[in-house]
Amino acid sequence: MEEILTGELAWFYGIVPIKDEGECIELLIDETKFKEELQIELEIILGKKVKLIKTSTILVERELSKKYRNASKGNNDKKDDLQSDFLSEIIQEAISLKSSDIHFEIYEDYTRIRYRLDGVLVQKRTIDKELYLEFVNIIKIKSNLDITEKRLPQDGRTKLGGYDIRVSVIPTQFGEKIVMRVLGKSTDSLDLNILGFDEDELKSYLEAVQKSNGIVLISGPTGSGKTTTLYATLKLLNSIEKNIVTIEDPIEYVLDGVNQMQLNEDIGLTFSSALRSFLRQDPDIIMLGEIRDKETSSMAIRASLTGHLVLSTIHTNSALGTISRLVDMGVSPFLLSETINVTLAQRLVRKLCGCKKKVSFNSNDFPSSYKTLLKTKSYFKEVGCEKCHYTGFSGRRAIYEIVVVDNELATEISEKTNNFNKILKKRNIKTLADKAYDLVTKGETTPSEVYPILINAI
Repeated sequence: MEEILTGELAWFYGIVPIKDEGECIELLIDETKFKEELQIELEIILGKKVKLIKTSTILVERELSKKYRNASKGNNDKKDDLQSDFLSEIIQEAISLKSSDIHFEIYEDYTRIRYRLDGVLVQKRTIDKELYLEFVNIIKIKSNLDITEKRLPQDGRTKLGGYDIRVSVIPTQFGEKIVMRVLGKSTDSLDLNILGFDEDELKSYLEAVQKSNGIVLISGPTGSGKTTTLYATLKLLNSIEKNIVTIEDPIEYVLDGVNQMQLNEDIGLTFSSALRSFLRQDPDIIMLGEIRDKETSSMAIRASLTGHLVLSTIHTNSALGTISRLVDMGVSPFLLSETINVTLAQRLVRKLCGCKKKVSFNSNDFPSSYKTLLKTKSYFKEVGCEKCHYTGFSGRRAIYEIVVVDNELATEISEKTNNFNKILKKRNIKTLADKAYDLVTKGETTPSEVYPILINAI
């Protein structure tokens, strides 16, 4: 029955013929491509009645690989077009799912495509091994990479569907693995009001970032949402009266009216060298993607002391840990007390889908030393459904630990005392662990999701 459909049509629509009764044909269709209007469209194309039977992407692609693997043999241009269309389809699917990364992986007996959704990888597709190898070459060509080099890692960039894509290729035991990072995303979601701040926290943060000079530092591990908070802050501060310059690695959002620069350490364009150049560009606001070393931190201090507002990120576990980290880098506590406006630590926590279930308290779900668990009699756990791709979670929210550096705290910093925690308790500042635990008691997330945060608080 393969002659009924061309390979190009079969792959394009995600359909496989399984029964031809003359006037009517039955087709398997990829459930992710099914639309009611497709039946009419296919009936016009095929000239007969069509019955569509929805099934999984994996099954359809397996059958397509068997029946139409060589459909474009002798016509490489069409074959390349087909692979390019498939790549565009994957990118669009990733964007619609709000996926940050796409993983293409090859093993001894199979290949797979996984999307990172809400911080967790979810498998969505498999493709034939032979097609995978061709697919790798298509991605390499589009990313200006060497298709003959299969022994060394390569990094490249491409643009698909209006989105910038960062491409990383590494050799593995059975072939090359590719990760594509989707950049240049929509800025519609960059709103400080919807990121997860409490009302009082947001008020304190806005007061700190709207000063004309000083340093705003956001801390947390990779994937904690620091960059999103930074961009949302820049979007708020962006105006015709302000000259804003940034150095980033990579540029994840394009902000109109902001002068954005891509880091390139291979040619000496580092955070510190860029910052040195920025000071000659008459800036009002400077954003550094990250403070990594003493030189960059010293330049940031200098910029803030000369009347600039500096925003940046740093890898620490808590808001006050940021201060200790900078002191370890060699920055004088006195200078920190003079320049830091606010230090903020954050994490991203997955939110439970509506398919969640209520369970009774079990001490094994919490760290043994976490005392506040005694208040909890029940909470919710994930189940999984089609809506949440059977993960049990849908979306994420940020939790924050925010410390505004005022005169009292500045004095403590400059005098190198160890009374920080006493001051926090006096001000009733909630820690990340407190915020995480609150989400469990409210039924918004699970103990397992916040377990690492609770352990760090012990």
